[in-house]
Amino acid sequence: MKVVDLFCGCGGLSLGFTMAGFDVVAAYDNWKIALDTYRLNFKHKAVMLDLKNVEQSISVIRNDELDMIIGGPPCQDFSSAGKRDEDNGRGDLTVCFAEIVGKIRPRWFVMENVERIVKTNKLQQAKAIFRQAGYGMSQTVLNASLCNVPQKRKRFILIGAIGEKDGFMDAILAHNQAKRPMTVADYLGDSLGIEFYYRHPRSYARRGIFSIHEPSPTIRGVNRPIPQGYQIKHNDPVKSIEGVRPLTTIERSYIQTFPKTFQFLGSKTEIEQMIGNAVPVNLGRYVAVAIREYLETNNPVC
Repeated sequence: MKVVDLFCGCGGLSLGFTMAGFDVVAAYDNWKIALDTYRLNFKHKAVMLDLKNVEQSISVIRNDELDMIIGGPPCQDFSSAGKRDEDNGRGDLTVCFAEIVGKIRPRWFVMENVERIVKTNKLQQAKAIFRQAGYGMSQTVLNASLCNVPQKRKRFILIGAIGEKDGFMDAILAHNQAKRPMTVADYLGDSLGIEFYYRHPRSYARRGIFSIHEPSPTIRGVNRPIPQGYQIKHNDPVKSIEGVRPLTTIERSYIQTFPKTFQFLGSKTEIEQMIGNAVPVNLGRYVAVAIREYLETNNPVC
């Protein structure tokens, strides 16, 4: 099955689908350094394209031979880390994604976003466009730590296929999840050389120190040092910060399940942002494997 990735970033979703045996043939984004990184790691074309311009995007993308469109429209306007204003501009990209898919009408689509999108009008607008185009849909919120990712990261997944009934993939998506969360140690063993690490909290009332024997908190687009005079919180798993450090940039990419062979371009700040914005590779693979399983056991209407 041939796949095109919109809002591809540096390629977490593309890599997950590739690992699951799908043929990713093209990728599109408007973020130059992420596209440069993408091109370094993939052989198929990766094109700079302003996906806000729906008509232009459709005229370009419909030239690709494709069966599926996947993508994660930028989510800052829905994110708990942002101002949560879905009309701030970037939230419109969810609707743009839907309009592109609805006009091109590939057999399948996959849209990924933050958990909070379920509470937005933009999602309802997008789903109405998909439904009018003939898609049946399955939606879920996946905890990445139950999908072979050592990170407690919740992501919204919407899968559509033309002619299917709503909920057609719900059982597979639920059944394939692990029985317990994956920890950092489960995934990386003792290769980090530390037992405890610092991850800067959004509020100084929250803990900032975590153990490798639990899932990592969500990898964000910033990575800060331990502030001078950090006060141990009641739920920090240490009594002293001696030997505690933040994860390095490349270690954070491992938590996002990028392989060690994956190469990043750009400044440290740009790379941190790419890593934090990426779909965890193994989460993308989890979704792709579920679709492959469905295809192998069913005969979807085209």
